[in-house]
Parts: sequence; structure tokens; C-alpha cells
Amino acid sequence: MTYVEGFVVAVPTANKEAYRKHAEGAAPLFKEFGATRMVEAWGDDVPDGKVNDFKGAVQAKPDETVVFSWFEYPDRATRDAANEKIMSDPRMKEMGGTMPFDGSRMLYAGFAPIVDDRADGAMGYVDGYLVPVPDGNKDAYRALAEKASAVFRDHGATRVVEAWGDDVPGGEVTDYARAAHKQDGETVVFSWVEWPSKEARVAGWEKVMADERMQPDGSEVPFDGKRMIYGGFAPIVEA
Repeated sequence: MTYVEGFVVAVPTANKEAYRKHAEGAAPLFKEFGATRMVEAWGDDVPDGKVNDFKGAVQAKPDETVVFSWFEYPDRATRDAANEKIMSDPRMKEMGGTMPFDGSRMLYAGFAPIVDDRADGAMGYVDGYLVPVPDGNKDAYRALAEKASAVFRDHGATRVVEAWGDDVPGGEVTDYARAAHKQDGETVVFSWVEWPSKEARVAGWEKVMADERMQPDGSEVPFDGKRMIYGGFAPIVEA
């Protein structure tokens, strides 16, 4: 398994190409610092929620689009070393002065995967999730996630990752705790499902919802589904 740095940010929709170029330009530096993979995915099917949602998580304005992204590192030590370099490297400081979005509303944190299931196939679409889970339910959540992952992969998903909050700082404007309405004794999980395409995702979800393995079996769900944040995203950078 890898270590994940997860991000959610609101970007002015008119700045999509500028954001893509900004992220694409930063990718070689992050790879130099130790990242093994970098994905930036543009909001495509991001619904409003009754309790919370991705838009509210980053206080997105009507003319902004939510971006769901992550960097993968071999381990936390590599990620920590990379962040130190990011803060001191003059090339990153120069890029930081021209960011095409409001960095004060960015969500960022480190997560340790507890499920990472892969199948053959490329990524063309992503389902992204945030959910608060009681700390005492970590094993139960992992077991449920492993069960669901098998179903997703059987119906076309190419990868399922569930990453447990490990280094999740508070923020002055926004943060993961507020985004997920986290309560005391809970940890935020950052997760995603990769699909070959949006069409595969739509068809796959129909099969997932009809699969008898996903039907309620009377056991207690180990998290509050009402506070789960979810949405569909189209990758614009993968490095």
C-alpha cells in the first residue's frame, strides 16, 4: 500500500485550463520530491447533499467547480520529506504565487490506506468520497469496504481505495473535520473508486446497486451515511 495526500479545492470554472496547466507544471516537481502518482479530477457529477456535500466542504461559489485530487507516496516518511521540500523549494514558491484558485479553502491531509484493491484497466473516471467513521468501528468499516470493493471490481471498477485519516490538520477557513461534520471519536476517511470511463461507471453502478451482496443484511452500518460526501470526477491530470 501507499500513503495518500488528499485534496479538495474549489476552482473558478473559467480557470479550468489554467488550473490544469498549473497542476501539470507542478507534477514533475512532486515526482522529483518522491510522489509516485498524482491525479487531479474535475467535478462532473457532484450532487447537492441534505447534510453536507463537496461544494459546501470547500465553500464553492456558483461559478466554481470542485476538484478532487490526490498524490500517492511510498510511505508517510517520503510524503513528509516531500512537504518539507515543497515549502522550501524556490520553484514551488514561484508557482504558489500564481495559483488559479483560493488556497485558503483547500482541504488537504495525509491518509493511510486500509483497502487498496486493483484490477486490470486504465482510469478514465473517478468516484470520490469523504466519510466520518467512529474510531471503534475501524475494523468493521474495513471489512465492509473490502466486501464492497469486490462488488465494484466485479462490475467494472479498476481500483478501490479507502484511506484512514492519519495527519489531518485543522484549517482557518475549511478542513476535513468540518467538511464531514466529524464528531469526537471519529476519523475522516478519504476514498475513491476508479473506472475506465464515465459510461463504465454509470453501467457499473446499476449493477452494483442490483447486486445481492450490496443489499442490507440486518447488520449495523459502521458509519453515518447521511454525512457521507460523494461525487463523480473526470481526470484532467494524471502523472
